[in-house]
Amino acid sequence: MKSDRLLSLLLLLQTRGLVSATELAERLDVSVRTVYRDVEALSASGVPVYTERGRHGGVALLPGFRTDVTGLTADESRALFVLAAEGTHAALGLDAALGSALRKVMAALPAPHRPAAELTRRRVLVDPDRWLRSPTAPGVPVDALHDAVLTDRRLRLRYRHSGTADPRTYTVDPYGLVAKAGVWYLVADRRGRPRLFRVDRTHRADPLAEPVRRRPGVELAEVWEVLRRRVERRPAGLRVRARVRADRLDLFLRLHGGLLTAPPSPPGSEEWSRIEFEVPDVLHVRQFLAYGPSLEVLDPPEARAELARSAAAVTALYQGQSDGVSPASGGDPG
Repeated sequence: MKSDRLLSLLLLLQTRGLVSATELAERLDVSVRTVYRDVEALSASGVPVYTERGRHGGVALLPGFRTDVTGLTADESRALFVLAAEGTHAALGLDAALGSALRKVMAALPAPHRPAAELTRRRVLVDPDRWLRSPTAPGVPVDALHDAVLTDRRLRLRYRHSGTADPRTYTVDPYGLVAKAGVWYLVADRRGRPRLFRVDRTHRADPLAEPVRRRPGVELAEVWEVLRRRVERRPAGLRVRARVRADRLDLFLRLHGGLLTAPPSPPGSEEWSRIEFEVPDVLHVRQFLAYGPSLEVLDPPEARAELARSAAAVTALYQGQSDGVSPASGGDPG
């Protein structure tokens, strides 16, 4: 364990330059005292490492020192080849670079680890996109927005909010991009407050001459966590109790499992399973008409009434066709 930690310390210093002892302790999950002991151990083994005292001090390697030792374990080697985000790299225009990097890593791996890494690459695939994902209008290409974010300048966005037709203009201070279940988001501050912008609703993103104005010491992961919690802690919506036929339960769980507030009950003697879920408001129950007689909403009454109204409106629409020209008759309905 200590040898792995010393190697991790060496690689951190090699890639980061001067790093505070506190940050090293957090990254290595040890105490600051242990960090200083490890620095002494590296120095005793001939590594040119030194410390600087003071407010802006830390630990660093002498300029020019490099090591080619990777020290990868078998598990670490396999982990590198589990490409959990192939689509993500392609969206950023980095798929070719990823392939090249992995070939170089494979060449640098210890010979005993190469077969396991290659087998992992062939046997494990993670697709980040959801099933039956609905098509979305094209926005700014992710790779173009990625390039804009890397300029560390403010951005002027033309952005269309959900449910609106016309885009609005915003000046934002970007922290970076996040891919969530196959959907890309721009994380940025607007007027000093964190905001989330879906990339597929972003019509334009123009870097400005002004440098970005991020809040001091705040990083992308921290802002994303705040925004993620905000989305997940929305005000409580409408609680719905329903029953679904056993042969449609898997489909329901696949499409709407995130709405459940409790595990579904096992199917009873009539092959129905009881489910409880939550929707933002009563209008959202209309989507469950797609299950036809295989799903029945039991409660609350206003949800049942909304479904009855919607079903009656659909019935009236199609019954009304018999009074006009039937699509099957070959006539022009327009």
